[in-house]
Amino acid sequence: MSDRHDDFDGLDDFAGPRDALPEGAFADDDPDDGLLEEELRQAAAILDPVPAGLRQVAVDAFALHDLDARVAELTFDSLVDAIPVRGETDPPRMLTFRGDGVTVDVEVTADGLIGQLLPPGPAGIEVLSGPRAHARLTADDMGRFTGDAPPSGPFALRLRTGGEVVVTEWLRA
Repeated sequence: MSDRHDDFDGLDDFAGPRDALPEGAFADDDPDDGLLEEELRQAAAILDPVPAGLRQVAVDAFALHDLDARVAELTFDSLVDAIPVRGETDPPRMLTFRGDGVTVDVEVTADGLIGQLLPPGPAGIEVLSGPRAHARLTADDMGRFTGDAPPSGPFALRLRTGGEVVVTEWLRA
């Protein structure tokens, strides 16, 4: 078994002044690092700017972050977990989200969304989909809900049942 000090032999070479650093080594206190980082940010902003729509999606996603919300995780996705049916050219996408005693079953079709909450009960549902206005749906006493437009791009569902908020994972439609 080696002595702990022996494991760090050779590191004393880095303890000297900044000029004593071997070629290719970095010092944490290099004042040029901040300048270099700023120059790289400016170059990226000019050469490869973040699209305004993407920036807005990021801001909206952060603003929608609700610390009190429970997260319902994806437990079934027919694109991954189901066996294809022969002859079916455009089957609906079936999704199941579960979290803390709440289950959300959703069918995504070309015509929109159909879903049900378990345990059943009324709820307000928002289809979060980036920069577009959020579609607002209502679940009836049986927990059933429908939406006329299928989500495009990334989407998530935010459910408000009484005083509780449940947010599903984000998926690409």
